[in-house]
Amino acid sequence: MDFIRNVFAVVVGLFIFSIISFFGFIIIVGAITSASNGQVQVKDNAVMYLNLTGEVHELIPDEPLAELFEEPPRISLLNTVDALREAQDDDRIKGLHINVGLFSSGYASLTELRDAIIEFKSKGKFVYAYGEFYSEKAYYLTSVADSIFIHPEGSLEFNGISANVSFFQGALEKLNIEAQIFRAGDFKSAVEPFMRKDLSDENRLQLEEWLTTLNEELLDQISASRDIPIDQLREISSSMLVTNSKTAQEYGLINGRRYTDQVKTTINNTLGQAIDDDINFIAAQDYYQNWRSTASLPSDRIAVVVAEGEIMGGEGDNYQVGSKKFVSTIRKLRENELIKAMVIRINSPGGGMTASDAIWREITLAKDKMPVIASMGDYATSGGYYLAMPCDEIVSQPTSLTGSIGVFGMLFNFGPFLSDKLGITHDVVKTGEYSDIFTVTRSLNLEEREIIQKEVLGSYETFIDKAANGRGVANEDIKEIASGRIWAGSTALELNLVDKQGGLSEALNMAARSAELEEYQVVYYPEQKTFFEELMSGFGSRVKTRLFSDLGIFEPYRAVLDKVKSYRGIQARMPFELEIN
Repeated sequence: MDFIRNVFAVVVGLFIFSIISFFGFIIIVGAITSASNGQVQVKDNAVMYLNLTGEVHELIPDEPLAELFEEPPRISLLNTVDALREAQDDDRIKGLHINVGLFSSGYASLTELRDAIIEFKSKGKFVYAYGEFYSEKAYYLTSVADSIFIHPEGSLEFNGISANVSFFQGALEKLNIEAQIFRAGDFKSAVEPFMRKDLSDENRLQLEEWLTTLNEELLDQISASRDIPIDQLREISSSMLVTNSKTAQEYGLINGRRYTDQVKTTINNTLGQAIDDDINFIAAQDYYQNWRSTASLPSDRIAVVVAEGEIMGGEGDNYQVGSKKFVSTIRKLRENELIKAMVIRINSPGGGMTASDAIWREITLAKDKMPVIASMGDYATSGGYYLAMPCDEIVSQPTSLTGSIGVFGMLFNFGPFLSDKLGITHDVVKTGEYSDIFTVTRSLNLEEREIIQKEVLGSYETFIDKAANGRGVANEDIKEIASGRIWAGSTALELNLVDKQGGLSEALNMAARSAELEEYQVVYYPEQKTFFEELMSGFGSRVKTRLFSDLGIFEPYRAVLDKVKSYRGIQARMPFELEIN
């Protein structure tokens, strides 16, 4: 009895300790969150600080606990752009210092940020950039700075753009797994990694044309910013004449090789301060929060609905486009009398056809009540373009990736793998000839394949029809540029897939003109979940991420295969998984 009593006491003690620990954790969370909500003061003679490290997203929630859980740093593109546009007229802010680290971003996001820095600089503010290593993307962004500094032993990548596509067909063959493919469009290459071991001719063609167009756009902008002839930049890039800080300075890509203390001295001299004085840095996100909390804003509003990530059914998270959440959000906005116009901000490679169509319907209804403008970020492909096409007008960056009007379906046959490798076999009883058509334990017969392919082709025709109606052209005109093919934003303008080149600010201007607004405030939707809410709602997925975080170079392959599990029904997705360098 003593043994049982002791065990019971230990169990009860552990239970009470767990309860106390949990509530203690909640109290700590509340304290940290409250402290993080304290308003940061903007001092005179201040310098905005942009730490270019981590992942660039359209928006980010408040994340006071992110560091405790080793979350990767995140940069809010839209908040940073807003901060720069407000600070350009703030006499307290004298300049911008960009600290270049390792970060991930698409080129259209960088174009958006770059344009905002150019505007900021045009108001007489200085812009300095410093880093130990500049990637191709980092150099493109910072090429607008007054001075670009690099560590004396640092390096700079300036050798053009490449796209690396991973293929899994060989692995499937070794495992005896069959990928059964259904698609509409010769360029719809999302399924190629599971049916080929290399690029198809169509895929290679669209990649080469897209990368060439993108590279020329980047070189043209860098040429204008650095006052270096574009032919010279092409030669430097194609021959990789620049690799380190010394050669970067010799060819005029940077202004100097300096250590951090020397950069600090340069900033102090520009501010008219003693070289040992502290610099009044204020982070871009802190400046944004200070401005939002103190500004007197008009009552009329333009809603920016941010659709970032894969499109899927359900609620989704902060970096997914859940159809249930977005349909509800847009419906509430179109019924809100304070909302005078809407901008659908799209940074999505696409996703489920049904989910995309549900959001398309709600955007179509919103357009009957107010102006609706589409603004493209890095990607607005396939399902992402599906969300743009009902809007009154579509704005893209020249560096945006769009198009990919096409659909596909995919069903794996794991039967041979399960029987040959694991000894697991299956048998079936069914009431109809096609009751088990979506089985994953055998190969589909010809009649079953024809049924699924017919559905895919029907969805493709729906996509074509709605795109043609949205663009005011004939179906045949869309078919000529569809077939799942991707296009750079600059080419999309020529093909009438978009109406104008520019970023979110241009889309907002168009929405304001259409709604006849002179003054308005911009409000972002859907509301972002806080870090703690994300942690609690997605605890299982975060644990899984942690378990796989040490896979190193194999992690991207796991991530791709993990995405395949989310494929339900017909898909309208970006035509391939690729790494752009």
